[in-house]
Amino acid sequence: MDSKIEVLSTVKLQHSPDLYKIVDALNRTLKQQDLMFGLALDKKDQSKAIFTIYRT
Repeated sequence: MDSKIEVLSTVKLQHSPDLYKIVDALNRTLKQQDLMFGLALDKKDQSKAIFTIYRT
């Protein structure tokens, strides 16, 4: 079972408490198209979030 995850795009943006809701909705809606979305706080600047789109 050789599954690869490909990063399609990464964007750094202003962190907002509700960003996770968008990521959750995208993951639920588009998982059938082999897309996955991630959100993480920037380790150097906690006021920024890093949004990543993956192909699974």
